[in-house]
Amino acid sequence: MTRQWWRDAVIYQVYIRSFADGTGDGVGDLAGLRAKLPYLSGLGVDALWITPWYPSPMADGGYDVADYRDIDPVFGTLADAEALIDGAHRHGLRIIVDIVPNHTSDGHPWFQAALTAGRGSPERERYVFRDEPNDWRSVFGGSAWSRVDDGQWYLHLFDSAQPDLNWDHPEVRAEFLDVLRFWLDRGVDGFRIDVAHGMVKDPALPGLGLDHEGLVEPPDRSDHPHWDRPGVHEIFRSWRELVRHYGDDRIFVAEAWVDSPRRLARYVRPDELHTAFNFDFLRCPWDAAKLRSVIDSSITALATVGAPATWVLSNHDVKRHVTRYGGGLPRARAALLLMLALPGGAYLYQGEELGLEEVEDLPEEVLQDPTWERSGHTKRGRDGCRVPLPWSGWEPPFGFSAGTPWLPQPARWAAKTLAAQEDDPDSVLCLYRDALRIRKEHPALGDGELSWLDSAPDVLAFRREPGVVCVVNLGSAPVAVPPHRKILLASAEPADELAPDSAVWLST
Repeated sequence: MTRQWWRDAVIYQVYIRSFADGTGDGVGDLAGLRAKLPYLSGLGVDALWITPWYPSPMADGGYDVADYRDIDPVFGTLADAEALIDGAHRHGLRIIVDIVPNHTSDGHPWFQAALTAGRGSPERERYVFRDEPNDWRSVFGGSAWSRVDDGQWYLHLFDSAQPDLNWDHPEVRAEFLDVLRFWLDRGVDGFRIDVAHGMVKDPALPGLGLDHEGLVEPPDRSDHPHWDRPGVHEIFRSWRELVRHYGDDRIFVAEAWVDSPRRLARYVRPDELHTAFNFDFLRCPWDAAKLRSVIDSSITALATVGAPATWVLSNHDVKRHVTRYGGGLPRARAALLLMLALPGGAYLYQGEELGLEEVEDLPEEVLQDPTWERSGHTKRGRDGCRVPLPWSGWEPPFGFSAGTPWLPQPARWAAKTLAAQEDDPDSVLCLYRDALRIRKEHPALGDGELSWLDSAPDVLAFRREPGVVCVVNLGSAPVAVPPHRKILLASAEPADELAPDSAVWLST
């Protein structure tokens, strides 16, 4: 049987606005990304996931889509996208694009037509319009309902510029099947599905009785009127059937914030999606017992449907894990070796290979995340993990752009540029390159089984066959390194004892 590449792929997330600017306007674009393809290939990843590149008013960084079949001029042209796909393939990289099916932009022609057509019109039936709002809350803060001029209200689980689509409508379902075909015909290798858990709503629109909502730390979603509804699975079965016609190597990955690995497994049944981000792992604190529990429950639940786990430490919606774990670079380095030794696939978020931390001191006047405004300036939002990358030089913009970056970079990043780390064998960048190379070369790493070894309470130790042991010390005191033939890779200076907040791969 041919190996399925996606079962243990390492995929690099490109937040396109902040990756590399090839045109000098301060915003990352397709020209900048194409120029960096040799870097990404050399890093050792298998594929790139690119955040939305479609025409958009940018009320939410491109996740408010006005046209699903074109490229926003700030990023380039459709021809540029096709050239990028071809160029990536020549470098041995696959391309996964972001599809945003829960909502459109309020600038989308469908929504503009709905506003013009008025109450009771077929155009409004593509969205969720009601005469009276209920108590649902926006993930970004405030009510999930906004009123239009004729007095009706429309639903937006995110920003008011992102009206939710009505997925009970056959035109909506047909439209997105056609959008998928459009990009598959241009050679993309897969899709990351934004808000995969939110597309279907209870048609009765019952009240929740909650005064809050959240993306990363949601309320109970086991029987929720707009999260993780059973109806989403019928949609994904139709999508899986579509991609089958393009071959076995085109894939989906779900962004599904659900309340348990058991619920997540429902999204990756054999006739639905291929993979889903493991957000339980991402949300887990730096604690050995809790991490082991998440790893076990995830692998066990996904095994029941024959799907691999898909691990992730950071993305464009959460605080960078260098900061989130509270232990700085040592914990982040150890976390990488833990993640890449686990069975399944993994996603890396741009800049984590440089050891970038969350920028928590951005000036208030530069904040652009809609959470900042909708929370009444009480929540800063996600801009701190979206600051443009530092490539070279000793002062901003660090080779990101010939112009002024759309978010300012901290001067302290001079020591974290790609150029500063490139030839330093002890750098975070070199650790990532070494880990990805070894993972690709060693038959024990990637898809397969895991067996736990006896260890101290603050230590995670497990074997991958044939012949690799991973040990992670999450405690406050050094621990003995198990017997081994040689050290394959260590997150800190290797020794007979493993220091706190460090990890090692051993050949046995």
